[in-house]
Amino acid sequence: MLHHITKREKVIVMLAVMSGLFLVALDQTIISTALGAIVNDFNSFSSLGFVVTAYMLMTTIMTPIAGKLSDMYGRRLMLLIGVSVFTIGSLLAGLSPSIEWLIAWRALQGIGGGIITANAFTIVGDLFTPRERGKWQGMIGAVFGMSSVIGPLLGGWLTDGQALFGTMTDWRWTFFINVPIGILACAVIAAKLPTIRHDTEHHPDYAGMAAVSVALAAIVLAVDNTETIFKGLIDAGLSLGLLQGALWVTALVALAIFIWIERRARQPILPLVFFKNRTYTLMTAVTLLFGAGFMGSILYLTQFNQQVFGADATGAGLMLLPMVGGMMISSITTGQIVSRIGRYKRFIIAGFTLASLSIFALITLQPDSPYWHEAIIMAFCGLGLGMAMPILNLAVQNEFEQKDLGAATSSVQLFRGLGSTVGTAILSGLLTTGIIGAIGNPNNIPYVQTLKQSPAAQQVIGDEITADTLLRINAQEQTITEGLKQGVKEMPLPLQAQEALVVQVNAQQKDFRVKLIDSFTVSLHQIFLVSSILMAAGLVLVTFIKERPLRGGVKLTPGE
Repeated sequence: MLHHITKREKVIVMLAVMSGLFLVALDQTIISTALGAIVNDFNSFSSLGFVVTAYMLMTTIMTPIAGKLSDMYGRRLMLLIGVSVFTIGSLLAGLSPSIEWLIAWRALQGIGGGIITANAFTIVGDLFTPRERGKWQGMIGAVFGMSSVIGPLLGGWLTDGQALFGTMTDWRWTFFINVPIGILACAVIAAKLPTIRHDTEHHPDYAGMAAVSVALAAIVLAVDNTETIFKGLIDAGLSLGLLQGALWVTALVALAIFIWIERRARQPILPLVFFKNRTYTLMTAVTLLFGAGFMGSILYLTQFNQQVFGADATGAGLMLLPMVGGMMISSITTGQIVSRIGRYKRFIIAGFTLASLSIFALITLQPDSPYWHEAIIMAFCGLGLGMAMPILNLAVQNEFEQKDLGAATSSVQLFRGLGSTVGTAILSGLLTTGIIGAIGNPNNIPYVQTLKQSPAAQQVIGDEITADTLLRINAQEQTITEGLKQGVKEMPLPLQAQEALVVQVNAQQKDFRVKLIDSFTVSLHQIFLVSSILMAAGLVLVTFIKERPLRGGVKLTPGE
C-alpha cells in the first residue's frame, strides 16, 4: 500500500488515471459516429467490422495479461506503458493513409486500452484502504457514464468539420484528440505515482498468456463481425455457422489447455485458487450478466431513438442524458455512502433490482410513445445501474491480498467485457430474427424493390438485403427518398407521370417505415425482456454472496 503518499498526491494520481480511463471509455463510443466518414474516405465498406473488432479483440486479450503483469512489475510501469501505447496508437490511427493501416493502429490502441482498463481499477486498491475505495470506484463509474454521452456528441461534432487550431476537423480528429490528454496523463503518472511491486520473484506465465489469448480471440471473432471478417472464406463456400462453430470449439480447447497450464504455473495469469473464494466466483458470474444486460439497455435505446424518433447520432446521445445523469448521481453517491458505512451488498441488491425493473419497463415503449415516457424510465434505469456498477470491483478487491489485486480486478473487467461482447451478439441476433420474422422477405417489400432500381440508393442497400440494411434505409430515409424524387424528375416523362411516380414513392416509403418500426419495436421488446432477465439472474446470485465488512485500517487485506 502507498501509505506514504499524501492525500493531495493521491488525488492528482487518480485524476491522471481517470483521464487515461476516460480516453479508453470515450474511444469505444466516439468511433461509432466516425465510421461512416471513414468508410466513405477509404471507400471500403467491407472493412468496417475490422475497425471495431481489431480494437475490441486486443483490449480483451490484454486485460487479464496486464493485470497479472502489474502485480509482478508494478502498476506505475504498466500504466505508463498502457497510456503511451494508446496515445501513440491514436496518433498513428489519425495519420492512417489506408484502411489497412487504420485497422493495424486500432489494434495497437486496443493493446494500450486493455492495459489501462486492467490497471485503472486496480490502482484504487493501491492508493486507498477498502473503506476509502468506494467513493473512488464511484467516480470511475461516473467517468464511464460521461463517456457514453460525450463520445457520440464529440465524435459527431469533430467529424462534421469544425474550425479548430486553424484547421478543419474531420474523422481523424476523433483520434488526435486523445494525444494531448494521453501525454498529460503520462507526465502526471510518471511524476507522482511511485513504484509498488508485490512479487519478489518474476516468472511470467508465457504459456498461459498464449492459451488465454487464443481462447479470448476465438470468442470475440465468433460473435463480433464474423461474417465480415471471414468474408473470403464464406465466399469460398464455408458456411457462417460452421465458422462460428469452429471458433467456439477452438475457444473451448484453448480454455481447457489454459486451465491445465494454470494448475502448474508458478505465477499463473489467473490463479485458479481464486475460484475457491465464493464471493469471487459469484461476482464473476454477476459481472458477466451485468455486462450483457447493460448493453441491452444502452445500445438498443440508442437505436430506438434513431429509428423511431429519427434522431441522428448526436441527438441519440443527448437523449440518453436522463440515464447517464442517473448513473453519475447514484454512482458517486453510492460510493460515498459505502465508504462511510463499510457495507456494500445491500447497494448491489438495490441497484440490480431497480435496473431489472426499469429495463423491463422499457417494454412499454411504443412507436407513438412521447420522449418523456422513455426519459423517466431511463432515469430510474441509470440510478440502478450506477448504484451497482462501482461496487462490483470493490466486492472482489475486498476478498484478496494486496499482491493479487491486479489479477483479481482485471479478471472482473474481463468478464464484464466478455458479457458485453457476447451479450451484444446474442441480442443483435434476436433483433435481426425478430425483424425478418415480422416483416417477411425484405426483397418483396415494394419500397426496397424501387430502391434496387435506383443507382443513388445502391451504396446504402448493398448487394444483400438484411435487417441491418432495412434499419440503415430507415435511418437515411429522407436522403434516399429525396434522391429517388430527383431521379424521377430527371426521367424523360410527362410532368403528370413524374408526379404520379413521386406519390407512389412516398406511399411506398411511408408503408415501409410503419411496418419496419412496428417489427423493430416488437423485437426491441424481446431484447429488453432478455436484458431484464439477465439483470434479475445477477440479482439472484448477489443474494448468495457472504459479505465481508470493508476494512479501514492499516491491516487492509485478508492476507495481512
